[in-house]
Amino acid sequence: MEQTIEPSIAILLIWMLVFVYSMAGSIDFGASFWAMLYNQKRSKAGQVANRFLSPTWEVTNTILVLLVVSTVGFFPKAAYMLGTVLLVPVSIILLLITLRSSFLVLSYSAGGSAKGLRIVSGMTGLFVPALLISALPVTEGGFIRETGGQIIMLFDKWLTSPSVYLYMLFGLASELFLSALFLADYSREANDTEAYAMYRRQAVWLGPVAIVAAVLTLVFLEPEAEWLLQRLSGQLKLFLFSMICFLIGYLFLWRGGRKIRLAIIFIFLQYAFATFAYGIAHLPYIVYPYLTVGEAFTNINTFYSLLKILGAGIALLLPGFLIFWRFFLKDKRYLQKQE
Repeated sequence: MEQTIEPSIAILLIWMLVFVYSMAGSIDFGASFWAMLYNQKRSKAGQVANRFLSPTWEVTNTILVLLVVSTVGFFPKAAYMLGTVLLVPVSIILLLITLRSSFLVLSYSAGGSAKGLRIVSGMTGLFVPALLISALPVTEGGFIRETGGQIIMLFDKWLTSPSVYLYMLFGLASELFLSALFLADYSREANDTEAYAMYRRQAVWLGPVAIVAAVLTLVFLEPEAEWLLQRLSGQLKLFLFSMICFLIGYLFLWRGGRKIRLAIIFIFLQYAFATFAYGIAHLPYIVYPYLTVGEAFTNINTFYSLLKILGAGIALLLPGFLIFWRFFLKDKRYLQKQE
């Protein structure tokens, strides 16, 4: 059967959206935790996190909607299979996101002072990323069984697998590291030296923790994922670039001041190289060994129609994102206002 380029383009777009959402979501969900933590201590760092969260969580949800719609449109079979085997965790994730969004709205309406509302949004900010990343080992093999023509999830194995919990640890460490790094720069932009020092200090120790967690995750992959480990070894150049970017970014983080902005750029490049190295190694499987990219792909007409719609949607949203960045993340009047 002749291979076409359309499935490759589609999976590249999906993976780009996954990366963007993982970065934006990490900062957003992590900010919820820091807001909860520092509001308990009545620190200015909590006010900075509140100020960041107020407009940004809606943007993160918009990216999630784009990701879900694109996955269902480009790879309907994959969406059906993953939605079936991950029905319970996906339902919990949707419930937690809905709960978090509702409580953020209520918390903002209450003037940012409702303690219980902040605790709920902060804790859901930890649970959602952990559950999201726990889906990755399911796609690598060993957690799904075909019985009577049906694909079922082995929840007992999933709940007791060290690999799953190491993925969660890596996700949480990355979430808190990225959010602390971004909030350090956000605090510096707001001329809040106290919050800047606190977030920079958190980022300094969380960066190495995230690296160690990533290494442990690879070391303790399930035996059924040995195929993935072998293919990851073929992406050593990308992982090397990733590590170099981390070292450069961490050096800028250590120096602090205006160098924090450069630290963010290089740390994002670090995650980009590592994410795409993992994605390339995972190909051609979406769910190993049951579903490949080619098998899950929609028909050509639907692909081009959805591609046009997606392109038009992004073209409409991009100016809004740029305006949002200018007014809510760069405007000194908003950054420095008191609560």
